[in-house]
Amino acid sequence: MHKVNKWGISSWRGFPIKQAPTYPNQEQLLKVEEELKSYPPLIFAKEVDLLKTKLSKVNEEKLFILQGGDCAESFSRFSGSKIRDFYKLFLQMSLILGFSSGMEIVKIGRIAGQFAKPRSEELECKDGLELPSFRGDMINSVEFSFASREHNPQRMLTAYHQSASTLNLLRAFCKGGMADLHLIQAYNLEFVKHNPMGQKYQNLTQEISKALEFMESCGVQTGQVPYFSEFFTSHEALVLNYEEALCRTDSLSQKFYDCSSHFLWIGERTLQSSAHIEFIRGINNPKGLKISAQTPLSYLIDVLDKINPNNQKGEVALIVRMGERGIEKALPKLIEKIKEEGREVVFLNDPMHGNTIKEGEIKTRYFCSIFSEINKFFEICHSYGVKPAGLHLEMTSEDVTECIGGTITEENLKCNYLSQCDPRLNASQSLELAFLVADLLKKYAQ
Repeated sequence: MHKVNKWGISSWRGFPIKQAPTYPNQEQLLKVEEELKSYPPLIFAKEVDLLKTKLSKVNEEKLFILQGGDCAESFSRFSGSKIRDFYKLFLQMSLILGFSSGMEIVKIGRIAGQFAKPRSEELECKDGLELPSFRGDMINSVEFSFASREHNPQRMLTAYHQSASTLNLLRAFCKGGMADLHLIQAYNLEFVKHNPMGQKYQNLTQEISKALEFMESCGVQTGQVPYFSEFFTSHEALVLNYEEALCRTDSLSQKFYDCSSHFLWIGERTLQSSAHIEFIRGINNPKGLKISAQTPLSYLIDVLDKINPNNQKGEVALIVRMGERGIEKALPKLIEKIKEEGREVVFLNDPMHGNTIKEGEIKTRYFCSIFSEINKFFEICHSYGVKPAGLHLEMTSEDVTECIGGTITEENLKCNYLSQCDPRLNASQSLELAFLVADLLKKYAQ
């Protein structure tokens, strides 16, 4: 990997890059980049600083990170009601985790920017026709045609505007009273009202409501709890043309922030992309690194030297995605290496990507495999004296049939399979997982 002394928002362009779009019309790309540079920031430096402060405390204090959302956001399925239901589901899961564990739940959505995906194969073949793979709506279209699969820079503008609308609505929900604890019994989504997880949630909210009533009878003001209404956004920093165009210099600190999102991560496929490492090392946002069982640990230390040379707390989260079969062997080695090197990192678990399988031609994940990896993550972290600081999930509030578990079987996967890329937990499965993880938080807190 190249070494440079001075970082700039464009310095990544001098490094080898992987998983990057290939735009045939460079003149159009330059126009789009210039237009994006003139747009307002999507997020603000103080919001980023608040998240970084929380991340710096998560290993020592009673905080737990819940990060989740769509595998890839869709231009065509965008709506206010989907954003509302997604936010409600996040509140439900946070309530379950927080009330059961006594922890503050730091909520980070995979939303308002998660429009691009790395792919294992450059090309996709159907009926003898070979076209570029779908890489997310920011880059090309899922429709299988020459025109749709061409990498189009104009899509970055659509991604920006949809992200701005999403953030506008999320901020309205956060500040407009939806996070009022008195409304918790109204959070139930329609299709979970009549299943066991919906009933279990209702029982929990009744218990919380009684506790609130008692506190208020004692003169304690309840309702809008400041941290409960906080919500941060995140996405994979894949399309660096977009990320560079949304970098801004904070007028107070003179530091560079990527104002496309509060938290950016580098995927397992782009961890060895020198350009991506070069870009994120200079931004003041907290960043994540996806770590698989195959990630060379000596290389990881080299990356940490570059992106966090002063070994600051709150700067880096290692998001382990090793699968239920790989985590028992790989995670202990990772933890031992990090402790040996004395690195300040936060450990999160992505139990989704290492457990992807195919049933016929359909990608899916077994709920039991997802929870198995989480369970092992908690157990190993506890055994090696580090904190299991959070989860990174692909989930949706929609009643999809993408992950096998509960009422979803191999036979009914096709009933409502809506994901453009990878399978997601539906709302009922997400609530069930929250209850199971709450039990783990209680168990390892003792």
